[in-house]
Amino acid sequence: MSEIDRLYSYASLLSSRRALPRDEILHRLEISKATFKRDLTKLRDRLNMPVMFDKELGGYRFERDDSRTELPGLWFTHEEILALLTIQNMIGQLEPGMLGPKLKPLQARLNEMLHARGMDATLLAQRIKLLHAGKRRLPLKAFQAVAQATLARQRLRITHFNRQSGEHVEREISPQQLVCYRDNWYVDAWCHLREGLRNFAVDAITEAHVLTHAAREVPLADIAAEMAHSYGIFAGQPVQWARLKFTPDRARWVSREEWHPEQKVSTEADGSYVLELPYSDARELMGDILRHGAEVQVLAPQSLRTQVQEAMRAALKRYESYL
Repeated sequence: MSEIDRLYSYASLLSSRRALPRDEILHRLEISKATFKRDLTKLRDRLNMPVMFDKELGGYRFERDDSRTELPGLWFTHEEILALLTIQNMIGQLEPGMLGPKLKPLQARLNEMLHARGMDATLLAQRIKLLHAGKRRLPLKAFQAVAQATLARQRLRITHFNRQSGEHVEREISPQQLVCYRDNWYVDAWCHLREGLRNFAVDAITEAHVLTHAAREVPLADIAAEMAHSYGIFAGQPVQWARLKFTPDRARWVSREEWHPEQKVSTEADGSYVLELPYSDARELMGDILRHGAEVQVLAPQSLRTQVQEAMRAALKRYESYL
């Protein structure tokens, strides 16, 4: 009997109403005391099986806990099952159809467990909602190819639409990690055309083919250093620090937000909120500044202040003909 088969044999042995003495377990499984001791550790620590020794009954059994349910290889309380279903429901709302077919068998089993506890899993869809703003339509075929190559550590040949230039560029990439940012999916990858790390919006990938040769590996620390330090999805080494001042009224909202992991904040005597953060590309940062309108002021750097002023003047000019 293989080790994994033996470990799962404990599930049927210890599920009976009576406790089994150690010697009986050793006899049935044909194992030594040392093996039994190792098995107990694995059952409890790796498989999370609630094995206990009952002194009154003089044997081993599963802890009788009606709140705990078994899924082959795993044991869950009903709260944990509910949490798993909640996560799956959120994933389904985040990108309908993306993972649903692959998770349906697990969902069906979890639904059965909750139903046995008198809970209705279908209520999750009615009581937990994710509302998306600015979410772009994602081609499922492209996402699946990118995800497959990322996990299998294979290269991809993609056709990518550059929204800024309006051009379609074919290139070979080594995907490193998938990132979901503001309801949209991106892939951090080594671009073999540009010979460097690049970030691609998955919804801008019009064609994606998984190649047979292995992806070039880039240390995760290098990816973090290149992609994670500057503001937003326009990653890169930060070149400047933005200093923004929000009115006391707007501060009630912005003070609860994290714009960047390395941001610095302070509150002035009148209640104004000052936010400082690094950035390498001003495009996304400008969008966030402009959505706050007159409730925010760019204090520094002057180049960013000028860009925001020019954008506001251009917006006002568009409306002048309607005045």
